[in-house]
Amino acid sequence: MSITKAVADVANNVLDKFVQDKDLKEQLAHNLQVELIELDKAQIEVNKEAAKSTNWFVAAARPSILWICAFSLGVHYCILPVATWIAVVAGTDLQLEALEFDFSQLTTILLALLGMSSLRSVEKVKGVAR
Repeated sequence: MSITKAVADVANNVLDKFVQDKDLKEQLAHNLQVELIELDKAQIEVNKEAAKSTNWFVAAARPSILWICAFSLGVHYCILPVATWIAVVAGTDLQLEALEFDFSQLTTILLALLGMSSLRSVEKVKGVAR
């Protein structure tokens, strides 16, 4: 659910409780929707300008998140098992398997990024990428 949808739902609930006049309630709800649409349009313009940026800090946000996801998966699936094996062979008890790793948020971010990158690849193949 988008934040604008959540705001609209809360505002409509408030209107339902406190505004008795049906016409006024509909007018206020319409005005709210118009303002939320204008906010969405403004955000789209901001996104367009950010996409045009040649600034490394702006352009590297998505790759940095992807690198963080890759690093986290690498640590969990490569480094920790090898470190656990080395600890067992060496006879020490590091209890590395006790480290908790929550994949739910990481996989959500990673799958979204992979989906966006596949859409970008489709744009390049179709020749619509800039």
